[in-house]
Amino acid sequence: MKLSVTIHQVRLGSVEFKVIRPARPLVNAVLADHDRYLNAYLDQDAAERIGALWTLAAGSPRALVHLPMRGNPAPAGELSDDGRRRLDLVLLHRKLQFAPSQWKTVRGRLGPGRPQTVSLSDPGDVEGDVDHAARHFRENRDLFHQHLHAETLFMTGSAKLFRETAGHFLDVARNGPGHVPVHPGCPHFCRELHSNDGILGNAREIHIEYCDDWVQEPADGT
Repeated sequence: MKLSVTIHQVRLGSVEFKVIRPARPLVNAVLADHDRYLNAYLDQDAAERIGALWTLAAGSPRALVHLPMRGNPAPAGELSDDGRRRLDLVLLHRKLQFAPSQWKTVRGRLGPGRPQTVSLSDPGDVEGDVDHAARHFRENRDLFHQHLHAETLFMTGSAKLFRETAGHFLDVARNGPGHVPVHPGCPHFCRELHSNDGILGNAREIHIEYCDDWVQEPADGT
């Protein structure tokens, strides 16, 4: 699997931060804050590329993987102007110890970046090796944690966790488009990062939903 990204370097004082972004915008992708949980609405392309970026985060322990989404139009019939906050997403390794309070400054200094194509392994090969029972042991501390700052959700976890959960997004990309036309009475296709999975610490559930009907923004002057 190959993924086109841009690499950004931002210096704050004596510390330099590496930020990785998708080279092309994630157009049909929205991350909505529903208070008790979060909902990611994605089309096939966005779900596939977020799965790849999730995999990239597993192999980039010294980088912030930034997915800009908060300004995107909503999927048709889902969000409209209901006041739900839309968020960007940043994936980072827990050992990076990045303070979310620094993010607004870092984000404001991102330039055009340096284009790069990275090769990634297929995370679908990993999920079958997951020890699901071990996740529920009391001593398990390998958990995702979340913070909110500057209209951005920070998802902090280990390389192992990112690698083992990337397949949720790829499953939506592979099976969502085929599910919708053959289930007109129940077109909903989703996966979840669920509290019962033993992967969430100080973090809310994320509902990952396939959507193929998106609001198109009008052209200028219309």
